[in-house]
Amino acid sequence: MSTSHVVIAGAGIAGLALARRLAHHGRRVTVVERAPGPRPQGYMIDFFGPGYDAARAMGLLPRLQELGHDFSEAVLVDEQGRRRASIGFKRFAEALGGSLVSIMRPDLELALRESLPDSVDLVYGTAVTGVEEHADGVAVRLSDGRVLEADLLAGADGIHSTVRGLVFGPEEEYLIHLGFHTGAFVFEDADLHARTRERFLLTDSLGAQMGFYALSGNRVAVFTVHRTRETTLPEDPRRALREACAGLGWEVPRALERCPEPEEVYYDHVAQVRMDAWSKGRVVLLGDACQAVSLLAGQGASMGVGGAFVLAEELARAATPRQGLEGYEARWRPVVEERQRAALTGTSWFLPDTALRLRLRRMVLRLSALPGVDRWVASAMSGKPSRVVGDLAS
Repeated sequence: MSTSHVVIAGAGIAGLALARRLAHHGRRVTVVERAPGPRPQGYMIDFFGPGYDAARAMGLLPRLQELGHDFSEAVLVDEQGRRRASIGFKRFAEALGGSLVSIMRPDLELALRESLPDSVDLVYGTAVTGVEEHADGVAVRLSDGRVLEADLLAGADGIHSTVRGLVFGPEEEYLIHLGFHTGAFVFEDADLHARTRERFLLTDSLGAQMGFYALSGNRVAVFTVHRTRETTLPEDPRRALREACAGLGWEVPRALERCPEPEEVYYDHVAQVRMDAWSKGRVVLLGDACQAVSLLAGQGASMGVGGAFVLAEELARAATPRQGLEGYEARWRPVVEERQRAALTGTSWFLPDTALRLRLRRMVLRLSALPGVDRWVASAMSGKPSRVVGDLAS
């Protein structure tokens, strides 16, 4: 393939994975990120599926396992903290073939960032402000005044992608709100840390849910999700979380009291992005910019890394950029669409909206300890297994 210089917008998981793999194939890569530096906000990811296969192919698994966390089980508790149901992480991982690592999103980005060769130019505090195609490539205008000439521009800049807006049209044409908002933050609490160690504890609740898990030191990470019809994001995410989760009981008031300043809180929609085409001319999208599954499905990071690997391999194999982009979409779209279908079913069970669904979820989790049922639960949560990455890596 003739592509010698690729500009990537977004230094998140998908963008960093693509940069690493393109550099492996000898491409010159520039990554631009609007944030002033790596983002510390994030949440725990159960990293498995195609992204895990891609990480193995890129030699990243030892570092991911080093940065990962071991959890014995996920436990649903009532407003008094009493156990209602649980699922063992070891059994769930075995149902997935043992290929799972629990890792904080910023740590996954760290592992990818550390793995970049010196040939990759990583620039923070700079955004794409304009895109102009010409006969031989694409001119990418940046917020610092520079114009980069490239053979290809890859938009890996998330669910609210600037590149998508500049080239494909406004966000509302592609963003499908699923009726939830989510948040995450970290605080220090030695007592709660001791009681949550090696377990992921979630409120067994309707309408809103909060989960807790222990990190290193005395840090406790919090994950929240709540139902809402609001399609705009609040100006003050801390206030929004306090209002949405106020009635959950147990340790929730304590966590909300320790919620940090708004700029330290992760907060976003739970949504999918669906597009008829992921590329136009010399511009291509990847990760959440075009394939968002939904945060509650738990596979955004895996799909970002897996999709980046497939895109890099197809570009490396193709005679022209266009052939590479077409190959990427032909191989990867069926995988994305399968995960998106599974996610639509999964979100309704992640946070039930009726007492009946709440009881049914407890029953399914209890039954998951039985042989065969565990594999059914894992498949229902993750979708059908895919060999796309494995086939390309072999």
